[in-house]
Amino acid sequence: MKRLLTCLIFIALATTKSSAYAGDLDSLKQKLQLTNDSLKGPIYTEIAAQYLNYDTVANRNLRRYYQNEALNYTMLALHVYSAYNDSLGLRTSYNSLSKIYRSQHKYPQAKWFILQSNTISRQKKDIPNIIASLIELSAIKTDIKDYTLAMGDLNEALNIVVKNKDPKNESTVQVAYANLYRRMNNYDKAAIAIKRHEFLDDSIRQAEIDKLAMVAKKDSIKIKKQDSVIAKKKVYTSSLKTNFRRGRMLASARHIVSL
Repeated sequence: MKRLLTCLIFIALATTKSSAYAGDLDSLKQKLQLTNDSLKGPIYTEIAAQYLNYDTVANRNLRRYYQNEALNYTMLALHVYSAYNDSLGLRTSYNSLSKIYRSQHKYPQAKWFILQSNTISRQKKDIPNIIASLIELSAIKTDIKDYTLAMGDLNEALNIVVKNKDPKNESTVQVAYANLYRRMNNYDKAAIAIKRHEFLDDSIRQAEIDKLAMVAKKDSIKIKKQDSVIAKKKVYTSSLKTNFRRGRMLASARHIVSL
C-alpha cells in the first residue's frame, strides 16, 4: 500500500510540476499518435529532452522517475534511428543514454554509449563533437578514479583543439583538466588550468570586441562615403539649377535687347 501511494505521488508530482511543462509533454505525446512510425524518432527525442531536465528536480524520487522516463523514450528513439540508419539521431540518443547512466552510477553503460557517440563523430570528422565526447568520456573515467585514462582522453582533446586552432573548445578542455586535477588533489595544476581557461575566454571576448569595433568602423566609413556622395549630388544638382536659372535670365535679357 505504501509503495502504491509513493508511485501515485511520483505521478502527481510529475504531472503538476509545471502546467507549461505538462502541456508540452501532452502535446508531444498526442503528436506521436498522428505520426508515421518512421518519423517518431525526433518526437521521442523531444519527449526525452523534457525528462532529461531531471538535474533541476530537488526531490530524489521524482528525479529518479524523470530519469527512467528519459531512458524509456530515448530507447524508443534509438530503435527508430537504428532502423532507418539515422547516424545523427543515434548520436543524440547515445549522448542522452550516457548522461542518464552516469547519473545512475552505471559507468560501464555510460562509457559504452559515449564511445558510440565518439565513433560516429570521428566517422563524420565532426571536431566539436569529438571534443565533447572525449571530455565526457574523461569525466566518466574520473568518476571511477581511472585518472590515467581520463588524462589521456583530455590530452587527445587538447591536441585536436590546438591543431585546429580552436580556443573556444580549448577553454572547455582546460575546465575539464581543472576538474580532473582537483579530483587528483593536485590543486596547483588545477589553478594553472583555470588560469589558462580564463586567459582564453578573455582573448575570445577581446577578439569579439575588436571585430565589432572593426565592423562599426567600416560602417562609419561607408556612411561617410555615402554622405559625401549625397553631398556632392546636392552640390551638382544645385549648380545645375543655378546655371539653368542664369541661362533663362540671359536668354530673357537677349530677347529684350533684340526688341
